[in-house]
Amino acid sequence: MLMNPALAGVAERTPLRTMPGRIARAFGALALCVVVLLPGAGTAQARGPESIADVAERVMDAVVNIKASQKVAQRAVPLPQLPPGSPFEDLFNDFFNRNNPQGRPQQPQQRSSSLGSGFVVDAQGTIITNNHVIAEATDIVAVFADGTELKAEVVGKDQKTDLAVLRVKSEKPLKFVKFGDSDRLRVGEWVIAIGNPFGFGGSVSAGIVSAKQRNIRSGPYDDFIQTDAAINKGNSGGPLFNLDGDVVGINTAIISPTGGSIGIGFSVPANLAIPVIEQLKQYGETRRGWLGVAIQDVDEDTADALKLGRPRGALIINVDEKGPAKPAGFEREDVIVKFDGKEIRRSSDLPRIVAQTPVGKEVEVVVMRQGREVVRKVTLGRLEEQPQQASLETKDAQRAAPTAMLGLELAPLNAETRRRFNVKDGIEGVVVTKVEPDSVAAERRITAGDVIVEVQREAVKTAADIRKRIEALKGQGQRRALFYIASGPQGTLRYVTLPIQ
Repeated sequence: MLMNPALAGVAERTPLRTMPGRIARAFGALALCVVVLLPGAGTAQARGPESIADVAERVMDAVVNIKASQKVAQRAVPLPQLPPGSPFEDLFNDFFNRNNPQGRPQQPQQRSSSLGSGFVVDAQGTIITNNHVIAEATDIVAVFADGTELKAEVVGKDQKTDLAVLRVKSEKPLKFVKFGDSDRLRVGEWVIAIGNPFGFGGSVSAGIVSAKQRNIRSGPYDDFIQTDAAINKGNSGGPLFNLDGDVVGINTAIISPTGGSIGIGFSVPANLAIPVIEQLKQYGETRRGWLGVAIQDVDEDTADALKLGRPRGALIINVDEKGPAKPAGFEREDVIVKFDGKEIRRSSDLPRIVAQTPVGKEVEVVVMRQGREVVRKVTLGRLEEQPQQASLETKDAQRAAPTAMLGLELAPLNAETRRRFNVKDGIEGVVVTKVEPDSVAAERRITAGDVIVEVQREAVKTAADIRKRIEALKGQGQRRALFYIASGPQGTLRYVTLPIQ
């Protein structure tokens, strides 16, 4: 039954979920029978497997195995230390000098190897694979379906999307494949993975698109295609094809307790990979757009506190003093809901869209500010690998006894509490010394050592400041408040919404 190409349409409609379990199972069985027996359905079923074989035969020669290796220096074994005057001293010195005449510590070389997959995308011998397949390799070889081995050089690589571009020189024309439009993929659509699982080169597996836009927290631009096509170790860097023979994804990761396929594999979408690949080919590096803001998700409580109506967009928690957003008028607690005409549904959408936007382009950005829509125009800068962190001025607070509220025990931030909780220099506010285990604050991952910097856009220095601010918000009818909190030794800033009624 699963071979029917109409599966994508069934997945989109899913009418059986609204039925009681027993009735649903009965109608589900009937529905599947109908799919087989309807005129033309049998033809569609037969067409699915045939097209998979046809696609595999057509594209197989463009898929390569990647052998990557590097030389790693082993640590030399230290020479034994004998006490001066030992009767064995001359014997040991004679032995080691004879085996190492120069008297230098030996550093034997060990070769570390990895196996992966890749695919050729043009007649010039450009090969796409994963960055983690080649890592810091000094020797890279592409092995083709006919057994030909060609030495490959690195054109460019990008750790954030885990992509790498290689190039080989061939005396004969190379078979290559082209990218397709991954945005047009539908959940339930058939896809084909070809690669080098466990060193078994030229292996084909087929399955469906299980989900799209998966965030597995492997990088800042996660937007994976999830598939149940068997992907295993060694498939990394290989292509994911649609039934037209176009590459719609680059197989990159799996989730598995055993290291083998359990039907949960992830591929970088072609539409995310293409701009990165083009930049690596042209410049040997990526040149991503940069807005200069730190962001976080908007949950229901935060949406209520910011009068958004519903959770959406990317909440700005910090604006870089040297970034493009600062002169363009962006502020903390702005929620970006649209960027360059593209809707921002959740915070993870924004970094990916900004990164794909050309450096120097002026774009229009729509933000929600205190319940109303504001439009800002900003000219994007270029993202550096290690953007500088904004710093804050420092000033010690007065000592006072801890105060409890909202499930938190609070104390002023002074030299003693700063040292006790390892608070970063420059962070100012009220330090959390204890959190009630069953409180909302504990559920929101507030811990001892966190520093409350602001409550609903007002800086606080003492627990009394917090209490006064909360009472004022209550008087305005607010049920929840945004707490601006610095966490950990690095002073990572974030917003946390807590109930105040």
